[in-house]
Amino acid sequence: MGNCLDIKLLYAPLCFILPKEYSEDESYQYAANEEKMLNFSQFVFHFRQTVLGRPVLSVSVVATFGIYIYYRTYVVRMPTLYCQQGTIFHNLLDRMAIIKEEYRPTFWCWEPRLQTMLASVVRHTIADIKYAREVLTLSDGGQVGLDWTREANEDPSKPIVLILPGLTGSSQSEYVKSFVNVAQDEVGARCVVFNFRGRGGISLKSPRTYCAANSDDLSEIIDHVKKEYPQAPVLAVGISLGGIILGNYLTQQKDKARSKLLAAMLVSVCYDTFEGCKSLEKPGLNLMLNRHLATCLVDSIKEVKHQFESSDTLDLDLVFSSQTIREFDARFTSAMFGYGSVSEYYEAARLYDKIQDIKVATLALNAEDDPFQPGDSIPRQGAENSTHVAILTTKYGGHIGFMEGTVPTRYFYSDRVFSQYLKAVFSNQDMVQQYV
Repeated sequence: MGNCLDIKLLYAPLCFILPKEYSEDESYQYAANEEKMLNFSQFVFHFRQTVLGRPVLSVSVVATFGIYIYYRTYVVRMPTLYCQQGTIFHNLLDRMAIIKEEYRPTFWCWEPRLQTMLASVVRHTIADIKYAREVLTLSDGGQVGLDWTREANEDPSKPIVLILPGLTGSSQSEYVKSFVNVAQDEVGARCVVFNFRGRGGISLKSPRTYCAANSDDLSEIIDHVKKEYPQAPVLAVGISLGGIILGNYLTQQKDKARSKLLAAMLVSVCYDTFEGCKSLEKPGLNLMLNRHLATCLVDSIKEVKHQFESSDTLDLDLVFSSQTIREFDARFTSAMFGYGSVSEYYEAARLYDKIQDIKVATLALNAEDDPFQPGDSIPRQGAENSTHVAILTTKYGGHIGFMEGTVPTRYFYSDRVFSQYLKAVFSNQDMVQQYV
């Protein structure tokens, strides 16, 4: 009753303004407006009773509303493409619809460290893939596992996607499986995952592992793939450390890589190893991630320590006491690959000022809040001056995160970028080949 009185009081002043008689249409409109006001008044009444009458719920609603306003105002952003204008590569990328869409990270999880960790948890639900394992013996006697998704009597010209995992990854890593599924489902590609030495269930056969600056193993693998499938176009994608190795392969091979790779993609790659290492040493969650990865690296060497016990350059006790990636690289990686110091190794691995040497069409995807790659050390200007490299950045996304949607599925923004890039490249092979 109180609500009805409120409405009538609201309309009372109108009696002195509105004419005494209405046409049929005017009467109908007046009644409709009165009904709307009544419904709104009832909504306000129930809102006051259910929300404002409960302080805790009231605070929660207000806080959620405030966070959502912040999210829509400051978090949701268009991605930015850094690429030389007017090139064939730029025209190709401009056809990708996703570049013109907002990236909307998961509303309740846009913080970079949470994105990084929870994305892995969500992707963990992706079923393991049944690969055909090929054990490849390299020129120095070492062995690596190549995991293929191929069948007998396939078209020899069927596109190939070569995937390089991250620092401690393998063919069954969550982000690798999502890319393999996308490549197969979206473009019908034949996939092959390069498991680094000592990874993917193959133990070390020689006293040598892998590092960001050395692409010798990758070079042998690409040559092997092209020898086996000379008619098939190959697109290589490197994630995190795999992207640094692929990037260094491209900068070292320069024009020679054109005859072997149609295109490349880099995901969550650290271009400046010095800045990336500094970022991971910041107290808090960054340092926790750092120590977790260092522990994984140390444990992997402990499992095969017999391969290094006779080494004159390694102090295994010191290696095993490493608590950060920098300590591990200083005591193990740089010594193994002949660098005089960890700084010399990081300089050799650094891609920041080398991307102009890449002569294969390459799209890179980076989040500006990546704890492994600070946003201010992304070589934006280098990409804009390069004829073959484009960098697509999002404001949020973390490291190999890129979750999106209120309830994220197992496939994220990075998978959609990957899908559209594959389609753009493989459906325009003549354009890309002419360009490169």
